[in-house]
Amino acid sequence: MKNVKITSEDWGFFEDVSRAAFANPFGRARGDLDLRIGGASPEIPSGAILGAALAKIEEKAAGFGAKGGTQPGRYEGRRGEILRDVVLFHLFHKYIAEFDSLIREQEKKGSVLVPAPFAERALKEIENFGFTPPVALKVFAFFYQLRRGFYFIRNGLVGSSPAMADLRMHLWNVVFTCDIRWFEERFWERMEEFTILLVGETGTGKGAAAAAIGKSGFIPYNPSKNSFTESFASNFVSINLSQYSEGLIESELFGHKKGSFTGAIGDHEGLFSRCAPHGTIFIDEIGDIGVSIQIKLLQVLQDRVFFPVGSHSPKSFRGRVVAATNRPLQKLRREGKFREDLYYRISSDVIALPPLRERLREEPGELDLLLESILKRLSGEIAPEVRDFVKSAILRDAGESYGWPGNVRELEQAVKRIILTGRYQPQPSAEDEGGYPGSIEAKLRGGKLTADEVVELYTAMLYERFGSYEEVARRAGIDRRTAKKHILKGRGRDDFKG
Repeated sequence: MKNVKITSEDWGFFEDVSRAAFANPFGRARGDLDLRIGGASPEIPSGAILGAALAKIEEKAAGFGAKGGTQPGRYEGRRGEILRDVVLFHLFHKYIAEFDSLIREQEKKGSVLVPAPFAERALKEIENFGFTPPVALKVFAFFYQLRRGFYFIRNGLVGSSPAMADLRMHLWNVVFTCDIRWFEERFWERMEEFTILLVGETGTGKGAAAAAIGKSGFIPYNPSKNSFTESFASNFVSINLSQYSEGLIESELFGHKKGSFTGAIGDHEGLFSRCAPHGTIFIDEIGDIGVSIQIKLLQVLQDRVFFPVGSHSPKSFRGRVVAATNRPLQKLRREGKFREDLYYRISSDVIALPPLRERLREEPGELDLLLESILKRLSGEIAPEVRDFVKSAILRDAGESYGWPGNVRELEQAVKRIILTGRYQPQPSAEDEGGYPGSIEAKLRGGKLTADEVVELYTAMLYERFGSYEEVARRAGIDRRTAKKHILKGRGRDDFKG
């Protein structure tokens, strides 16, 4: 086959494909690029938009991989990069169905490694486009990671509200950085250096967000065994520290040697020992641990070594850490109950999960999506008559303006209770029972605060919870500088300190 002639119009098309290949799939920019590439109407479903774009790409790239045909390596500079991106974009989407099947099968098998029957075929096709065998192996593993990232972020965090759209975009960046080119070139084997802190109210889905991050890490492919070297299902390990006493937390995290304390009748592997080289540890309720454990946790994050209780032999840790809390870490830091150095070690990025009331306020239709997701998990299917019955009971018994203090977790229990009893009795939230510091509540009820003072106290409370000027600004609908000004004033008030 002769070389495919690429026109100036084609180069413009391929430039769009190159940008789409490295765009956040949950961002608006990617959606706009898909529309332009496929020449589709924005009124059609998103799946059809992507399908139209892929069809156009396949048509344009028809002669790229053939023997003697056009290959990215035949072009220098930016044009070579563009064609490389087009080829990879085309190949990735060609094998999406096989990757999805592999992901679902691996979920079922847990720690048992599942073979990838399409791997040899895919690797040969990648090599046909001019990639060396070692590079092809990395590309194939990268494809698997990309698909897992999309799969777990999309399926694990249901919702159509702007807050959830922002969350999905944020999580994608946490897995792949804000520029996937950087990730591919520099950071794909270095993401353990980026520790993530998830904050938000109880029941907002911090565990689901952590799982999406933890199951989406890079895992190499082993051609001799026709499988990836590790199972993402067992690569994500978690612990909720609030369920353990202070004395047991150290053992659960770092392990212990036989005889190291009363009751230690054998060696015990802690969470850090059980984490795979490409794995992720999720430490929930990190705000509940004492200062002595904080110091040891800091050592692991700084030096990548730890000591089991009763041992003088260091063990190495190569995984990534995601932490979460619903406690006000800013307040705990101010009171000396949470170390400043540990806070900065666990917060390469801080992600605030939106409460359910905010999500439903932004997009009331999100309730239907959540009900369908919960019912499918409970019964294996979405029965419209059951969904409609549950929704009617919620609106009747709780009302449209109900605040859902327990968030999605409360909604799940509400669904179960309605299925069992046909009704739901809402529970009062802490704020309904007087969750504000007494002096603030009294002044609010007594009309003794000016508008500026209300804003100062409100933004200060938001900062206590989320620890980010940007997040406070977003929630309060003001710019960052204004938010910071009000926060500093609010935190300095005597009535704020309660």
